[in-house]
Amino acid sequence: MQKSIEVKKITKKYKLYKNTKERFLDLLSPKSYGEDFYALRNVSFDVEKGDILGLIGTNGSGKSTLSNILAGIVPETSGEIKTYGQVSLIAVASGLKGDLTGRDNIELKLLMLGFDKHQIAELEPEIIEFSELEKFIDQPVKSYSSGMKSRLGFAISVNIDPDILIIDEALSVGDRAFAEKSFNKMLEFKKKGKTMVFVSHSLGQMRKFCEKILWLEFGTVREYGPVNEVLDHYEQYLKDWKKMSKQKREAYKKKVIKNNIIEQEEGVSK
Repeated sequence: MQKSIEVKKITKKYKLYKNTKERFLDLLSPKSYGEDFYALRNVSFDVEKGDILGLIGTNGSGKSTLSNILAGIVPETSGEIKTYGQVSLIAVASGLKGDLTGRDNIELKLLMLGFDKHQIAELEPEIIEFSELEKFIDQPVKSYSSGMKSRLGFAISVNIDPDILIIDEALSVGDRAFAEKSFNKMLEFKKKGKTMVFVSHSLGQMRKFCEKILWLEFGTVREYGPVNEVLDHYEQYLKDWKKMSKQKREAYKKKVIKNNIIEQEEGVSK
């Protein structure tokens, strides 16, 4: 099968600072200030063309960070990523300029993607119709609700017909009718053999739509495999997680991260 996405040992590190002074000193001083925070550590997986991949994990597991890296919005700290074809990310307000109107945002996004004025003139009415924003299309995006922003972002992304579509919680806001309409559009993409990466807390949506699941746990890959198998394990995990006290959760998190560091170091030494 032809690969659509290849991810090899991706790590994303951020610096956390206690205050502005510490951030400033870290820029000027040879001494390191701030605390290293790994949003992702040593993440590897492949996605074949036409796969529908679901990304799951509790809050803070690294799902949105990985989505942004796949879309080319955020650079990885280390590792290698290859995507074959045009990638489009749908997330609430992703890439939208608040001071511009919805119409201006459509034109700007299409220009940035390389569409000419003729192509934009053809696509714009279709995008506006799909978004159902009507008279609000000429209002500043900063006045939109989260659901309206999601509609606009989704309408732009699906109408440019990308090869790889990444949907990050964009269907968790807004009304049910538009969510159903969006799902139908995604099913059209599925029939066309498009590759999709779907991020959602709705396991029902995952079971209905995805074929494979990547489960991230504190920035590392816990499991990757068939949708029902992985989701069954994840549902049991959530039940156990909810029963844990705050102290037990923190201890468990430290254990998982420590074990991953050990495995990574052993892998490097071999």
